[in-house]
Amino acid sequence: MENLQELAQFLAGERELPQPYRVDLAAGEPRKATLDFSEVRGQLYAKRALEVAAAGGHNVLMIGTPGTGKTMLARRLPTILPAMTFAEALEVTKIHSLAGLLPPGEPLLRERPFRAPHHTASPAALVGGGRYPRPGEVSLAHHGVLFLDEFPEFSKEALEALRQPLEDGIVTVSRAAAAVSFPARIMLVAAANPCPCGYQGDQEKECTCSPAQLQRYRSRLSGPLLDRIDICITVPRVRFEELSGEPAGESSAAVRQRVEGARAVQRERFRGTPVTCNAAMTGAQVRRFCAPTREAQRMLQAAFRQMALSARAYDRVLKVARTIADLEGAAAIGTAHIAEALQYREREGAAF
Repeated sequence: MENLQELAQFLAGERELPQPYRVDLAAGEPRKATLDFSEVRGQLYAKRALEVAAAGGHNVLMIGTPGTGKTMLARRLPTILPAMTFAEALEVTKIHSLAGLLPPGEPLLRERPFRAPHHTASPAALVGGGRYPRPGEVSLAHHGVLFLDEFPEFSKEALEALRQPLEDGIVTVSRAAAAVSFPARIMLVAAANPCPCGYQGDQEKECTCSPAQLQRYRSRLSGPLLDRIDICITVPRVRFEELSGEPAGESSAAVRQRVEGARAVQRERFRGTPVTCNAAMTGAQVRRFCAPTREAQRMLQAAFRQMALSARAYDRVLKVARTIADLEGAAAIGTAHIAEALQYREREGAAF
C-alpha cells in the first residue's frame, strides 16, 4: 500500500491489492562479495587479528602510518563475518526501515551492515538524536561493522558518546517528550595514524611532530574509551617484496569457514541466552567459560601487574583468549591463547 487512503479503500472492499509474497531466506545469506582478503598483500599479523575479531565479535583499533592498508583491511572484514541469522536480518531491516534507508525492492537486508561515517560526524549522527529521535550510525551498524577512519579526528564529544553503546549494546536517546532506545550491538573497527603527521616510529620517513602536538593528538582518545577496545595492533609499512613477489594470501571464504566454526561453538555455549558471541559475555559468563589453566593464570597474573591492566581490560583479555581457543577447537584456555590475547593489547606500551 502506498498510503492510508489505499488501506481504507481495501478495507471497504473498493480496491484490490497484490498478493504478498514470502522472502525465501532462512539465514540471511549475503550476496557474493566483490572484495576479498586475498587482495591484501602481507600484513599477516593484522589479518590474523581481524580473524580473531570476526570470530568473537571484538572491537579493533589499527594504528599505522598512511598507506599501510588499514582501510583496505577494514573494508574486507565483512567478507569473513558469518552470515546473519534470520532473526538478526529482521532486526537490521527494522532499523534501516525506521531510518528510511531500506533499499527499494529489498524487503529484507541480507548482508551485515558496514557503516563508515566521516570524522566530521556529530554526536547525534553517531549515536542518534533529533527532535524526533532517529537511529544513528552506531545503530545502523547493528549486527555489523562501524568503521571509524581517522579515529582521533572525530570530536571528543562524539567519541565519548560511544562509550555506553559499546558497553551495553544499546543506545537510549532522551528528549522532553519521550526516551527511545535503539539496539547497537556492533563491532567497532577504528583506524588511526600514530601522530598528526602520520610517521611517528616509521622506518622510512621522519616524524615532524613536536612533543606538544603528539600529546594533544593522543589525548583525544580517552582511557575509558580505549579500554572498551579488545584488540589494538600496529599495521606496519608493507615491504616491496610483499607487494610484488609474494603469492596472494588466503581467500575470504577460507577464513570465513574458520570464523563460522568458532561462532558455531559460541552459539552452542550461549544457547538460551541473548548472548551470541564471546565479546558480549557478561562478567558471570566470563568467570564460567573463560577459566584458564593454572600456567595460563600465572602468565595472566604477571601481565596484569606489568601492563597495569584494568578490571575491564582483564575481562577483555580473557574473552579474546576464549575466542582464540575456539578457533583452535580447544576446550581450555592455555598459555598460547593468553599470550596471543596479550599481544593484542599493544596500546598499553605503544602509541596510545
